Amino acid sequence: MEREGRAVGAASGELVTIGEFARLSRLSAKALRRYDELGLLRPALVDPVNGYRYYDPVQVEGARLVAWLRRIGMPLNRIGRVVALDAGAAAVEIRAYWARVEAETAARRDLAMYLVDHLSAEGRTMSRMPDNAQNTGSSGSSGSAGAVALAIRGAALTDIGVVRTANQDAAFAGPRLLAVADGFGEGGAEASAAAIEALKPSPWGRDGALSVADLLNALEDTADSAARAVREAVAPCAAPDGSGTTLTAMLWTGSRLGLVHIGDSRAYLLRGGELFRITHDHSLVQSMIDDGSLSPEEASSHPGPALLLKALAGEARPASVAVACRADVRLQEVLAGDRYLLCSDGLSAVVDAADLRAAVVAADDPQEAVRRLAGLAREAGGPDNVACVVADVVVEE
Repeated sequence: MEREGRAVGAASGELVTIGEFARLSRLSAKALRRYDELGLLRPALVDPVNGYRYYDPVQVEGARLVAWLRRIGMPLNRIGRVVALDAGAAAVEIRAYWARVEAETAARRDLAMYLVDHLSAEGRTMSRMPDNAQNTGSSGSSGSAGAVALAIRGAALTDIGVVRTANQDAAFAGPRLLAVADGFGEGGAEASAAAIEALKPSPWGRDGALSVADLLNALEDTADSAARAVREAVAPCAAPDGSGTTLTAMLWTGSRLGLVHIGDSRAYLLRGGELFRITHDHSLVQSMIDDGSLSPEEASSHPGPALLLKALAGEARPASVAVACRADVRLQEVLAGDRYLLCSDGLSAVVDAADLRAAVVAADDPQEAVRRLAGLAREAGGPDNVACVVADVVVEE
């Protein structure tokens, strides 16, 4: 019967065999059997005697969607959620998935380019060094003869804003750590505090003691510690998978800053009078800007919710947030006179870049700068909590 390619007997009309359905849907018979076992794509009829599977042709569109989603690499458990949605909701879910893939790819690309640049520069330096100097074992600018010793001096501030009744943001500025975190959900305040607390004991020393590879590994270990701390902090919540935090942090090595970034809080660099954003938002709106479907001007008034593609949260992944616990990490070269701004979206979403730059430039010191910035957010309506850190790179006395 299966070899004939057709079967009759379902209420919806004529059925087709698994072989014919595989041809129509562009899925292999092996894949169809697997999806049946997983409950993802059930046959319309299973012969009780020989176990042959038969499918209704109306299932073809759903099966083709499964095939297409597999081709873009979507995991089967997420495909199961997508195919159960109506067309509009499925489109939103697919966009969010692909935006996250692109964000992760961009982070890997940035890290690859950093490594290429660093190793190229290191190769040029080593080729210029005499043989006896190459064998000294020293590395890092802080250990070089005549190198200028640098330090960071910063200030941190959080503000509840005008609208919110609770503050879920956190900020910290110390001699080795700058950090902001924007909590969300029932356990948001606990999550943001836990993320920053997890970074404070990080065993960072002078550059000369660690290679670049060691520094990047230490950054990843630090980011993983923050992720674990957040999971533990939100575990007592009624819905731990709906609570979490963004995190943007910079750890001082003595001559460089190690960046840990996940979510839509931001880091900016003021250098030569220009303000540069040095992080990339892990948000659906940012992904729409990246693919050209939304302009930066349109993004500022986008009516949709602030959907994060990456954040630190509980183990389970909520419908409203596609969580990837791996933060972006990289090393940032610094110069004396640099000024850094880290902030949550309670500031960056309501104050435009020109006003941010003006406030950061005009302030005599970091303490004055964070006060000015919080004031600007309040003047803009203060719809959200604000966390901000401003820090200067100075010549160490």
